[in-house]
Amino acid sequence: MGKFIAKRLAFSAVIFFFVTFIIYALECNLPTSYVEQTARELATRPGATKSAQEWIDDLNAQYGMDKGIVQGYFIWLGNAVQGKFGDSWSQTMPVLQLFNKCIWYSFVMGAISFILEIGIIIAIPLGVVAARKQYSLTDYAVTVFGLIGISMPTFFVATVFKLIFSVKLGWFELVGMQGRNYASLSSFGKTMDLAAHLVLPIATLTVVSVGSLMRYTRTNMLEVLNSDYIRTARAKGLPENKVISRHAFRNTLIPLVTMLGGSLPGLFSGALITETLFGIRGIGYYSYYAMIGGDIPFTMFYLAFVSILTLLGNLIADILYAVVDPRVRVN
Repeated sequence: MGKFIAKRLAFSAVIFFFVTFIIYALECNLPTSYVEQTARELATRPGATKSAQEWIDDLNAQYGMDKGIVQGYFIWLGNAVQGKFGDSWSQTMPVLQLFNKCIWYSFVMGAISFILEIGIIIAIPLGVVAARKQYSLTDYAVTVFGLIGISMPTFFVATVFKLIFSVKLGWFELVGMQGRNYASLSSFGKTMDLAAHLVLPIATLTVVSVGSLMRYTRTNMLEVLNSDYIRTARAKGLPENKVISRHAFRNTLIPLVTMLGGSLPGLFSGALITETLFGIRGIGYYSYYAMIGGDIPFTMFYLAFVSILTLLGNLIADILYAVVDPRVRVN
C-alpha cells in the first residue's frame, strides 16, 4: 500500500505541474491585459503614489510576467512551494489570509450538503429503496425526483427557491449572509441568523447533486440484486434485511466509491454559481469575481488548490476501492 501511494503521489505531482503550467499560460495570454486594468485602478485610488506604468512594471516583475511564460511559471511555482502566493489585487490582502477568511463558509455548506446527500435520507438510501421496490410507485417517484435533479441547472433551482421561499413566502432573505437586525443580536442569535441565510444555498447544492448519485445507486443495487449469490442467499432462507445489508449493499458501494472520492473538491472548493447567486462570501464567490476582475494571484491559487483536491480525491477513491473490494490489490 505504501509503495502504491508513493507512486500515485509522484504521478499526481507530474499532473499538477502540467495543469498549473497550462493555467499560467492561459492567464498570461488572455486577450485583455488584466495587469494593465488593475494597474490603472490602483493608480487612481485615493492616496496612490505610483503611476499606472509604474504599477504595471511592479506587478509584472512581482509575478514574473515580464520574463515570459516558462520562466514566469517557475518563479510562481517556486514562490508557491514556499507558501508565497502574493496579495489579492481585488481584495488588497494576502491570498492566504483571504482564503482563510472565506473557506469555512464554503466548507460548511459543502459538508452539510454532502452528508444530506449520501447518508441520511436522500441519495443512497432512496436509491436502495427504489431498487428494492422496482416498478412501484416509490421507484417511479424516486426516479422522477432524480431526473429533475439531474436536468435542472443550478441557477434555475436557486431562482425557483428564491422566488418561492424569499419572495412569495418571505421565510428567507434573497441574498447576503446577515439580516437587517444582525448587529443587535446576541452571539447565539447571530449564529442562527447566519444558519438561516445558508438554508437555501445548501438546499440548492443538495438538489442539483443528489440526482446522479441516486440514479447510480439504484442501477448498481438492481444489478447486485439480480446476481446469483443474492438468489442463493435468499434460497437459504436469510431474512431480506440481512441479504440487503450484509451482501447487496456492500457490493453496491464498490462503484460508488469513485464518485464519493471525487466529492472531496466540492467540500473545499466552493460552489461558484450558488455562492454568487445567494451572495455567500465563500471561496467560490471570491474566485468568481477574481476571475472576471483579473485578480491573477488569487485565481492561480484557487485553480491550483482545486487541482490538488481533485488529485487527492482520486487517490482516496483508489484506496477506498481496495478497502471495500478485497479482490482489488494495490502495489
